[in-house]
Amino acid sequence: MKIVILGAGAMGSVYGAFLSRAGNDVWLLDRWAEHMDAIDRVGLNVTGASGDWQAFPRATTNAGDVGPCDLVIVAVKGPDLAEAMQTVPDLRGQDGAVLSIQNGLGAEQQLLGVVPKNAGFVGIAGGFGASIPEPGHVHHNGTELVSLAPLSKEVLPRAEAIAQVWTEAGFRAMAVTDAQRMIWSKLICNAAFSATCCVTGLRIGQVLQDDNAFSLAAKCATEATEVARALGVDLEIPDPPDYVRRFGERIPGAMPSLLLDRMAGRRGEIDFINGAVAAEARRASVPAPVNSALAELIRAMEAHDPRVKNCHIPEGSMAVS
Repeated sequence: MKIVILGAGAMGSVYGAFLSRAGNDVWLLDRWAEHMDAIDRVGLNVTGASGDWQAFPRATTNAGDVGPCDLVIVAVKGPDLAEAMQTVPDLRGQDGAVLSIQNGLGAEQQLLGVVPKNAGFVGIAGGFGASIPEPGHVHHNGTELVSLAPLSKEVLPRAEAIAQVWTEAGFRAMAVTDAQRMIWSKLICNAAFSATCCVTGLRIGQVLQDDNAFSLAAKCATEATEVARALGVDLEIPDPPDYVRRFGERIPGAMPSLLLDRMAGRRGEIDFINGAVAAEARRASVPAPVNSALAELIRAMEAHDPRVKNCHIPEGSMAVS
C-alpha cells in the first residue's frame, strides 16, 4: 500500500517507520527540512520500546514529489490542521482513504471539507510517548493503541481493513463504529492533564500527587464528561476523576505536548482541547468554568511567552499524546 504521513513530527515519524518496515511504500511529508533531509539521506533511526533499528521511508518537504496515495495519514497538530487539509486532495488517489489522527476536536469537520464522507476516517493514538532527539532520529516509549472510526458507518469494513494495515505493522489497532465516543473518551484525559500540566509545569505523576493540581485536573475531566453527555455522546465513565487518575497512573513521567510547546515558546493545542470543551459547553448550555478559565490563561501565556522556564526536560524525555 502506498501511504503518505502528512506531518512527520515525533508521532508521524513513528507511524511512518513501522508502516515502512512492514513493507508499505511510505512517504513522510513535513516542512521540517533538516528532518526530511536526514531521513532521505540515511534513513530514519528508531529507538525505544521496539528496540534500536532503522527504517527507510521516503521523505520530502514537497507534496508534488509524492503523487497519489492509497492512504493519507494526517498527523499534524490541531493548529496546523486546516492548512494541512488543503494538501490532502493532491495526495489522495482516486479511491484513496484519509485518516486524520489528532488530539481534541475538529478533525471530522476539516475532513468533510476535502474528502467524500465514505473516504474519511478519524483516529486517536495513545501511549506512544514519542520525541525527536535530533533530525533523522525518533524515540518512542510504546505503541499502546491506535483506534479509528469511519465518518460513515457504512464503510466500517474499510476501517477494519485500514486497522489491519496498522496491526500488521506492529501496532495494537482497532476499528470502532462510534467516532464521538472514541474522541471524547480520550479528550477527557487530555482536558484533565494538558492545561493543568501546562500552567503548573508538573508531569502527570506529579499532578496526581498534588491535591491542588489534581483537583484542577479532576474538575476539567468532570466538566468535559458532562459536556459530552449533554451532546448525546455515549460514554462509560461513571467516575471521571477515577477514570483520569487510572489513565495518569500508567504514564506518570509523561509531559503533555501542551506543556512542551509552552516550554519551547510554541503555539499549542489549547483551542482543540480545554478550549474546545469550553466552546462545546456553551453550545450545549452546560457550565465548564474551569476548562474555560484555563484555556483563557494559556492563551494569555502564549500571547506574552511566559514560558515554564524552571522545568528541566531531561534528554530523551517523552511527551504523551
